[in-house]
Amino acid sequence: MKAMILAAGLGTRMRPLTDHCPKPLLRAGGRPLIDFHLAKLAAAGVSEVVVNCSWLAEQVQSYLSSANCYGLDIHLSREEQPLETAGGIVQALPYLDSGDDAPFLLVNGDVWTDIDFSQLLNCQPQAAHLVLIANPPHHPSGDFSLTEAGLVTEDDLGSRYTFSGISVWRPSMFRGLAHGPRALKPLMQSAIASGGLSGELFTGHWWDIGTPQRLADLDDFLSASPQAADSTPKVP
Repeated sequence: MKAMILAAGLGTRMRPLTDHCPKPLLRAGGRPLIDFHLAKLAAAGVSEVVVNCSWLAEQVQSYLSSANCYGLDIHLSREEQPLETAGGIVQALPYLDSGDDAPFLLVNGDVWTDIDFSQLLNCQPQAAHLVLIANPPHHPSGDFSLTEAGLVTEDDLGSRYTFSGISVWRPSMFRGLAHGPRALKPLMQSAIASGGLSGELFTGHWWDIGTPQRLADLDDFLSASPQAADSTPKVP
């Protein structure tokens, strides 16, 4: 399975940290955030990864070119302006779509998690599959519910969960879409309407690095939890 890391955001909520450093290269536990994903994807058996970038793209490109990226074949999809999630996927689709509609793994570049990506590599969703988590303090109302059959719905079934930023998608969901900025939520809603959006609940560690304070909190957590910080090899 191929994978894509979403790394093209402007990081406006992370300023001033992102004034001169793109968000994926901010450090926690002594490593750039994107490095955790690259290491875990390689460890899971992924060999080909697409990374989109926009803000301070030269730094992302330089890092991916010079770092020891775990033997991964990395394609850079550069956006002159951020295209939002779905728009970025549409632009990168030639790297992700082999023509047989084999699903690909999609990971937000601004989350940290100890999920084992290998558990998703055999996922064969009808349209897409979302990894959900218990609602964090900054998003108490959640995004979706899960039916007993494992389908994602926007209906309130008594327990609502938050989308983790980790998912598996069929390339056919993006074929034929016009290039340009495009959000992912409408495609999720379309998949829900067709009964093709499945999901699972992840109960391990997960952080949304949306503010400087959350980055600092993650750094403290990793500093206090060497096993979590060192669970995958480091690069220089």
